[in-house]
Amino acid sequence: MKRALLLGIIGSFFFAFTFVLNRSMNLSGGYWLWSAALRYFLTLPMMAVLLLRGKQISAVLKAIGKAPVSWMLWSTVGFGLFYAPLSAASVYAESWFTAATWQLTIVAGILLTPLFGKKIPVKNLLLSGMILLGIFIMQIPQIDNLGGENILAALGLILIAAFSYPLGNRKMMQVCEQQSLSTVQRTFGMTLCSMPFWVACGICAGVHAGVPSGSQILQSLLVALFSGVIATILFFKATDLVKNNQKQLAVIEATQSGEVIFTLLLGILILHDAIPSALSFAGILLVIVGMILNSIAADEI
Repeated sequence: MKRALLLGIIGSFFFAFTFVLNRSMNLSGGYWLWSAALRYFLTLPMMAVLLLRGKQISAVLKAIGKAPVSWMLWSTVGFGLFYAPLSAASVYAESWFTAATWQLTIVAGILLTPLFGKKIPVKNLLLSGMILLGIFIMQIPQIDNLGGENILAALGLILIAAFSYPLGNRKMMQVCEQQSLSTVQRTFGMTLCSMPFWVACGICAGVHAGVPSGSQILQSLLVALFSGVIATILFFKATDLVKNNQKQLAVIEATQSGEVIFTLLLGILILHDAIPSALSFAGILLVIVGMILNSIAADEI
């Protein structure tokens, strides 16, 4: 469990680059749909390189051939309906708001538990509520700066993403359970099977905004490397380690709350964002305490 927890936290650090770089691309005039599609276009060849040795790619293709509909469906949910709405949300709100509100996925993952024949882990739900309370407190000093319509638009999009990511991930773990695929193989397979969705997004982006700029391609390449490859593999590996224990799985999904802290720090260092107020720091403390208590609760299981 400790190994899975560490992998989840490290993964949250690399996931944080998504919010910072998406904001950077929006500030420089990049179209959000290109930001979303480019991440996966660039992630696919990176993942393929990692699997060149042996017959790892052929094993993935063989696994997909056994259940093509499930692979296509849940890969599109887990990657497409996760990242496209999350990228769109960055248009309506700054990186801190998107990263903070995204933590709704912690509770979403817990609430999805009954779909997999398990009871909702009440203790973890309550502790995750502490994390969300901390996130809400962090937003209070800034919320007046955003318009009501923008907040609602961002919240709606993030809600779609927050439920799609754990749902697609958990469903694919079930599909791969008997196929002996590694974490990297599963991530590559999901990226490959979500390509029809991203090709459609790329066509729409091209019609609406033309070709992406060199700067947007470069920043999307960094997002693909840090988030699409490194963070996703770390997080999927962490969830694979505890996939048979719904309570511990909820804890690992809660490590994503670390993205808020890392996004704030990276935003200050890279984008020169304002330093959070005292109230925001109080919220950060609640997030950290909630993560620690989630870990303790898991050790008691």
